[in-house]
Parts: sequence; structure tokens; C-alpha cells
Amino acid sequence: MDFHLLIQNIKQTHDSLYKSVTKSVNTHLTLRNILTGFYIVEFEQNGKDRAQYGTKLLQNLSEELKIKGLTAPELSRCRQFYTIYYPILGSLTQKNNNILPTNIFGTLSQKFKTNIKNNILGSVTQELQKADIEADIEADKIHYIKVLSSISYTHFVELLKIEDPLKRKFYELLILNSQLSVRELKRQIESLSFERVGLSQNNKTAYKELIKKIAPQENADIIKSYYFFDFLKYKNPGLIEETVLEQALLSHLHEFIIELGNGFCFEARQKRILIEDEYFFIDLVFYHRILKCHVIIELKTRKAKHEHIGQLKTYIQYYKKNIMLPEDNPPVGILLVTDKNKTLVEFAVAESDKEIFVSKYALKLPKKEELETFINNELKKN
Repeated sequence: MDFHLLIQNIKQTHDSLYKSVTKSVNTHLTLRNILTGFYIVEFEQNGKDRAQYGTKLLQNLSEELKIKGLTAPELSRCRQFYTIYYPILGSLTQKNNNILPTNIFGTLSQKFKTNIKNNILGSVTQELQKADIEADIEADKIHYIKVLSSISYTHFVELLKIEDPLKRKFYELLILNSQLSVRELKRQIESLSFERVGLSQNNKTAYKELIKKIAPQENADIIKSYYFFDFLKYKNPGLIEETVLEQALLSHLHEFIIELGNGFCFEARQKRILIEDEYFFIDLVFYHRILKCHVIIELKTRKAKHEHIGQLKTYIQYYKKNIMLPEDNPPVGILLVTDKNKTLVEFAVAESDKEIFVSKYALKLPKKEELETFINNELKKN
């Protein structure tokens, strides 16, 4: 063994075990907080002297505990955490409980265990609406065991902000399947990933594409089938003009970039280019820092037309010849339209045009009902 191998062995051991320690700490923090929430709820419902403390319960509790981090607001969050995620405790049994200390697990009353079981049953009945209740309870337990062991409490803090149970479960699955960081989870929530998958004709395919886009490896990975500009708050989206929409998007540049996805950096609006003796103006130009390429966006407030695609091809060829640097990858073009006109796009965009994409955008959000069956099936698979 040489010195470099010694360093490598120590580093690999440290990285592996440090991750395990961090994961264990996160799991125990999650359990501490959800149990704290349970104890608070139990006291508020059944405590003999609960009336004595009233609205000052959490403040008094924080002052008496003197535990770092358990301030009154955090105790309130613990209570909310238990109220929403009580199935986590219901998933623990004597057989699978290798996390919660035996002395704590043993002190939980039979009444508590019964309440958890009834709560899970009620949750499945009301939220998932499945015929096979027993199978759903088992799938739910397996899901929450994975949630406990794989999702950090800082992730839960973001998930608690989601009021819709179905939407919250979608993001739980997304974390489990793609190991989202907290920062990326926020981005996915802000960019309406739940609504986007629900709008797709094939939820399963759209979900797989979404996971790929979290860490894009190729051009197609940064393109979305649907873009939502609901943050513009237009009451009459059908009456908007292209220049007005373009200006509105730039006035909401932060929200627009979040909607585009990870890695987009704004470069220019109405980029003027000269081809022979004629000037052309490109609506929007971005640079993608991950894929190292320019992204040219043409924005239309109508259905896709052949001349729109031809125009975009011209801009891409211009960038390849005049703008692209040796270290850059070829530019990508996105045509954003209100209606994709699928048949036309299939004929107008050849197989060789791998850098051209046509996507729809909407100024209002779709309904979410389409996702319910998909999420239920994913729960059983996981």
C-alpha cells in the first residue's frame, strides 16, 4: 500500500460512513420531532392540566425544555408534522423497528397504536379511495417506512407547506426515486412538476422524463412538454400579444427561469442578427450552464406553423456558424406555442433536427385529477 492508496482508502471509508451517520442523525431527528408532535397533541386532547396553559402551551414548553432548536415555532411545526405524517409512526412495528429505541417504543400505549391504525385506514379511504383497503394499508406502511429512512427532516419542512395530500405524496415519491436535494425539491414545487405530469397524456412517461430532467445529460432532457406561465396572472390569456407576453416573462424573470428548469442563464432579448443584408430578431436567448450550449426561444401566441420551425432552424444555423465557441455544444431551439400541431411538427422537424423542439405553454393551470391513479400505482410499486 502506497501513500496515495492510504489516502484513498481513508477517504472512501470516511465518505461512506459519514453518509451513514448523517442519514442516521436525520432519521432520529425526524422521529424525535414527530414524537414531540404526538406528545403535544395527546396533551392538548387529554392532558389533565391542559386548560392551565392554553395558548401559551408551546412557549412555556420551550422555556422548560431548554433544548436547542425546539423553540415555540418549531414545536408548532412538530405538532403539524405529526398531524400530517402520523402514518410514519403507524408503520413501525416490533418486527421492523430498528430505529426507535426499545424503551421509547415500549412506552407507546395500546391506545396510541390503535389510533395510528385507524388514522391510516381513514387516510387511505378518504385520500386514495381504493377498494382493497388491506392492500392499501400495507402499501402505505411500506411507503412510510421508506419515507422515514430516506427523506430528511429539512425535506419534510418543505413538504409540510403543501396542503393537498395527493400533491404532497407525489413529491414524496419524487424524492424517493431521484434523491432530490432540498434546493431541487423547492425548484420542482415552484416549477409545478405535479401539474405538468398530470397534464401529460401518459403520466408514467412524463414522470420518467421529469426524473431525467432533474440532472440533464443531453439536449432533450432540458425540454418540457408543457410550460406554465400562470405566475403572470392573466385574466384573458387568449387576447395577449407576443411582445406583451415576452415583456411580461422578462418582468418575471426569476419565475420564468424556474419554469424553464435547472441550468438556464438569461443572455438576451430580441437578439439582433444580420444575415446578408437583412436583420432578424430572436425573441429570447439563454445559455445552459450544465450542457454548455445556447438555447434559442421563439415565442408564439398561436398554433405552431411551418414557417415558425423554419425560422428557428435559421437561427440555430446562424449560431452554429457565428456565435458558438469551440468549447460549446451545438445550440438548442425551443418553439413555444399555444398548440403544438403534432402532425405538422412530425413532418417539419426531421430526425436529423435533434436540436429543435416544439412545446406548448399555458397561462392557466390544469386540473389534477389525472394523477390520482398514477400515484396510487407508484405507491404499490415502491
